[in-house]
Amino acid sequence: MSMSDFKMAASLWAKCAVSFVSSTNIATRTLQQVTRIQCIHTTAALEKLRAGRVRASKGEKPITYEQANFPYQIGVRKSWNSLHSANLKEETGAALRTLEDFFLRKFIHGTFHQCLATDLIIKRRGNQIFIVALLLRRMAPQKYYFLIGYTEELLSHWLKCPVKMEVQVFDERPIYKWM
Repeated sequence: MSMSDFKMAASLWAKCAVSFVSSTNIATRTLQQVTRIQCIHTTAALEKLRAGRVRASKGEKPITYEQANFPYQIGVRKSWNSLHSANLKEETGAALRTLEDFFLRKFIHGTFHQCLATDLIIKRRGNQIFIVALLLRRMAPQKYYFLIGYTEELLSHWLKCPVKMEVQVFDERPIYKWM
């Protein structure tokens, strides 16, 4: 196509567009569409960082090390609660690891009901999963031994990889500082 063909097509298109818009049918349609537009109400943004923080009190509230560090300090002063290599560049399976971690936390939370002193730490090394838990002394040691073996066996069977638990038992919650 030559340049003159383009100019001719553009002028025809402009004439058609003017006559098309000027028709009353189109004008009524656009008027109907304008009346259906929904408005968005906006307010000023609240620029406060509140998530993941413990409210300050008069020094009578005990908090753990996990609670004492703010969320933006993860990776600086505090490590992640799930250690694996799926988040590295060109690695696959990050979503699967997240779902498995969620399942592990829910299962152990239900198995050791009201016995967890702090959050779980999940470490993945090769094909093995190590779960670090700080427990409160609320049952006999024999029950803890049974529940640890029960948890390791079931999770190993379900996840099809060896699962080991590293457990420490405390008489009361470990207190990092008072807030």
